[in-house]
Amino acid sequence: MVQPGPGNVKKTDEEWRALLTPEQYRVTREHGTERPFTGPFLDNKKIGTYKCVCCGRPLFRSDTKFDSGCGWPSYFAPIDEHAIAEYVDRSHFMVRTEIRCADCDAHLGHVFPDGPPPTGLRYCLNGTAMTFEED
Repeated sequence: MVQPGPGNVKKTDEEWRALLTPEQYRVTREHGTERPFTGPFLDNKKIGTYKCVCCGRPLFRSDTKFDSGCGWPSYFAPIDEHAIAEYVDRSHFMVRTEIRCADCDAHLGHVFPDGPPPTGLRYCLNGTAMTFEED
């Protein structure tokens, strides 16, 4: 498990609210979840980089994206081992591994041990927590 980093991007609650849409704020700052099959990037097939919507940190490359059928964009590996931080999430009567942006602490989604090779991991992301930059 990658341990949380110090985070380089710090903003007040008011600054985050001014920067983000209400849905982006709810997902990233309040640890919300978008409804399955409704978020952006689920069906995106373009080549490029997925970045944190809050701070722009590169998170995932399109060549690690796969269709998991779960209703959210899924990836088998982050862009590098320092891009995300992992936390134990005991909400909703389960124990899961939450993933956040290592730079700004934005809630991104969760990681599960049921992904494809080569990692066997499924990073399940809220599309509203990301932007996409095409190559």
